[in-house]
Amino acid sequence: MFKKNIYKQIIKKIKKANVIVIARHVGADPDALGSTLGLKQLILDNFPDKKVYVIGSPAAKFRYIGELDKLEEIPLDSLLIVTDTPDHRRVDGIDPRKIKNSIKIDHHPYVEKMCELEWIDDKSTSASQMILELAFKTNLKVTKETAEKLYIGLVADTNRFMFSYTNYKTFALVSRLLKETNIDITKIYNELYLRPYKEIKFQGYMSMNYQITENKVGYLIINDDILKEFNVDAATPGNMINSFNHINEMLVWVTATLDKELGTYRVSIRSRGPIINEIAANHGGGGHMFASGVRLKTEEEIKSLIQDLDIVSKEYIQKNL
Repeated sequence: MFKKNIYKQIIKKIKKANVIVIARHVGADPDALGSTLGLKQLILDNFPDKKVYVIGSPAAKFRYIGELDKLEEIPLDSLLIVTDTPDHRRVDGIDPRKIKNSIKIDHHPYVEKMCELEWIDDKSTSASQMILELAFKTNLKVTKETAEKLYIGLVADTNRFMFSYTNYKTFALVSRLLKETNIDITKIYNELYLRPYKEIKFQGYMSMNYQITENKVGYLIINDDILKEFNVDAATPGNMINSFNHINEMLVWVTATLDKELGTYRVSIRSRGPIINEIAANHGGGGHMFASGVRLKTEEEIKSLIQDLDIVSKEYIQKNL
């Protein structure tokens, strides 16, 4: 969904606003944090008179990307910018429908209209890529600090440029970014991919315990006792899911991890062919064609999801393999 002169419309709103609040989805990942924190830095570098806040629950694992802000109350006359989130239910810390002056910048397939001005590009690799595109299209100054945050988000959501929606535009934007800012990508990769040994051991457990259906759907249900045994948190399995991208026997793979605090399972789904986001949506989640997620309450709901994914995978195999 693209409107003529969308870049100018977004910058016009930013220029008019005195207070800007930036939000993203619950369960923040590097793209959610990179796009919001990168956008904040971009605005401050170019419009230093603005007051800019990034809200949402912190993610300790990604603290190196930047610090979040705490607001006791969000002014109703502020400009709200939501990145990397397709619907109001998943926005962390605020209901965007309550803020009249609002912008959505998102790379997920359209779910609903929740902001006054919306820029949706489901062909883009990431919200971070869209922020970078916005900066270059409007000739904003991109500092090294901004560039690092946006590069982290972009490279994480593309899994180091391996996913199918990485295209010429991605490489053109990244090439210009590297040329103009000279960021240290080795340092960024170290921050993004270095892990404690306990997580490596846990990855071994995951590898050993995936169940695989006849139609190449791998799945693993992880309960609290396993998390405690390896001393990892509920977000860890989902953060590791891309590590299982090249297993011949799995076309679709799923991790369902009990989040004891919330009383639900965090379910991450990935695919190397079958389209999975429609199945995720049918179960209350969503995402991209090959990368989606959902929260479920019971193991029975997880098994129902697996059955539906197995049907889609079987159809894909019959048509393509």
